[in-house]
Amino acid sequence: MLRRTFLSLTAALAPLMALPAFAQQSDQPAPGAAMLPAPSKSGYAPVNGVEVYYAVYGEGDPLVLLHGGLANIDMFGPNVALLAQGRQVIAIDLQGHGHTLPFDRPMTYEAMADDVAGVIEYLGFEKADIMGYSLGGGTALRVAIQHPDLVDRLVVVSAPYAWAGWHDYNQQGMRSMTPDMAEGMKGTPLYESYAAVAPDVNNFPTLIEQVTAMMMHDFDWAAEVREITAPTLLMVADWDAVRTSHVASFFELLGGGLQDALWDGSGMNANRLAIIPNATHYNIFNDTRPGETAIAFLDAPAQ
Repeated sequence: MLRRTFLSLTAALAPLMALPAFAQQSDQPAPGAAMLPAPSKSGYAPVNGVEVYYAVYGEGDPLVLLHGGLANIDMFGPNVALLAQGRQVIAIDLQGHGHTLPFDRPMTYEAMADDVAGVIEYLGFEKADIMGYSLGGGTALRVAIQHPDLVDRLVVVSAPYAWAGWHDYNQQGMRSMTPDMAEGMKGTPLYESYAAVAPDVNNFPTLIEQVTAMMMHDFDWAAEVREITAPTLLMVADWDAVRTSHVASFFELLGGGLQDALWDGSGMNANRLAIIPNATHYNIFNDTRPGETAIAFLDAPAQ
């Protein structure tokens, strides 16, 4: 019975985050937590009538890092230190996640994008690169749509531009979550990661409730994606929860792959597509390939 319960939790929650061992009881720190360097600065930014937690790592040009659903900054593990070697990484805990309270408002991509924009401005940056995974990838995409003047380059990892971009199995799982699942998750790395930093661990069921309510709304941002001006890197696993056909459509909306690039590459625009081999939606951050791929894109000369 216990195993069946955890398997059902896996089906529901896995598309939202990348903690592949979360369905096992564990006394060990949550994956990624021990790999984070000490932040040079952290705190709460007062934005849009709420307070959003952020932590800063490294020095240089700013890169905002946005985690997946039900996770927090810890999920990026070794990629934080890697990215911080040559830039100033501003990792943000989105509404209800990690250090940030759930707030008395519906959770939406649009509202969280406004929060991220507010943190960028609060920290005094005119522009920043933004990298987000899954739920954080959708939020990053909305920042580029809603606040184009604040975004330098954009990296979207394992996230669709429309609800239909998820496989059916994943859609059903995300919409079947209930706050009652929180009790069965106690003792798992996912829960322990939340409990280690949350201001009030009793808010975990509220987080699940808010995320589920958010997943009930279909969306399709195709028309707005066509208008994105920031150079954009799409990154997915070769066996992702996002449909492969959707990824191709996403890249084409950005003008990518619509013609041969020609011998000298003059047929390319500023956008790129990366597929991480031998990876899934749930383990894509288990190694540093996402960070390495993002660095190559962010450091490339402007086109």
